[in-house]
Amino acid sequence: MITRDQMLAIMPYAANRIDTFIPHLIASMDEFEINTQGRRAAFLAQLGHESGQFRYMEEIADGSAYDGRVDLGNTRPEAIRIAHRNGTTPGRFWKGHGPIQITGYHNHLAMMMALGIDCLENPRLLCEPQHGCRSAAQFWHSHGLNALADTGNFLRITKIINGGYNHYKQRLALYDKAREVLA
Repeated sequence: MITRDQMLAIMPYAANRIDTFIPHLIASMDEFEINTQGRRAAFLAQLGHESGQFRYMEEIADGSAYDGRVDLGNTRPEAIRIAHRNGTTPGRFWKGHGPIQITGYHNHLAMMMALGIDCLENPRLLCEPQHGCRSAAQFWHSHGLNALADTGNFLRITKIINGGYNHYKQRLALYDKAREVLA
């Protein structure tokens, strides 16, 4: 169990929103077996960074950089069709959503299939605390990140979540703080 005080010690900038997220975070971590100190610390550190400590549930950038991303499924005909029907492009429509920033057509489709919510047609559903926390925990679980957290491989976790090592020092600082607070 994670308390409000622990969350605020790890992510002080989350103060205005943390009460909304804590019950969903706890339920999602339980559901997807993010249930050890190491798993929780790594998970919270990544979410803390990706979401700006729960201040941003939608990617700040406009998403246009993702338009041509084959690996995200954004060039698939159905992705283009859905985005155009919504008056935009695939990269902009399926830019990062939720506290782990689920990005791209393929990842939104995977969340729809796994969680039973229509975040393919309504990607902003992942911006809601309940769906956002579950999607983050499901992504974590489906990508084998519990096993990496068990071995302390935070660098590899970052690569899987981010696709690279953007802002690794900031992520690592959150991880170190979370391990200290949750010890």
